[in-house]
Amino acid sequence: MARAFLSKVFALLALAAATIFAPTALAQASDSQPVYVLGSGDQISVTVFDEPSLSGQFQIDGTGAVSLPLIGQVQAGGLTVPQFEDAIETAFLDGYLNHPRVNVQVLNYRPYYILGEVQTAGEYPYTDGLTVLNAVATAGGFTYRARQNVVFIKRVGDEDFEQVRLSASTLVQPGDTIRIAERFF
Repeated sequence: MARAFLSKVFALLALAAATIFAPTALAQASDSQPVYVLGSGDQISVTVFDEPSLSGQFQIDGTGAVSLPLIGQVQAGGLTVPQFEDAIETAFLDGYLNHPRVNVQVLNYRPYYILGEVQTAGEYPYTDGLTVLNAVATAGGFTYRARQNVVFIKRVGDEDFEQVRLSASTLVQPGDTIRIAERFF
């Protein structure tokens, strides 16, 4: 009887410990993913609550700006989604709306580019969670001359390609340029 009681106590302690430490693990896991920064070519949806005439779908232009009804050009390039929401709210507060509430969603991310030793090099639409191996598969796969253990990735804002050892978890970010090199033998 005492053994059954002790096993129940330990089970409750384990459950309590799991609930205490689980949020910390989730926060750490979410912090390791890169924060998405808006850029030219992204298609977004802007919703101004209780103001349907000010809401709509927009594309970020080559200068990184979006032309919104009533307030005009608002810089989006280089900002995260929450920062862009704040910028829109601030612009509406400047004599247009009393308490604007804005929601921004990315509908279509800017494309990524893949070149080099793949069957069909080119521009492809980005999807969330895309890996380099998925990108290569989308481009028709490696050619027989491809170096399949290392890729070169140029991120938006970087000047040079970075050599990356290829693994199943190597992620692509919107706007990346991926180069598959030729092997030496």
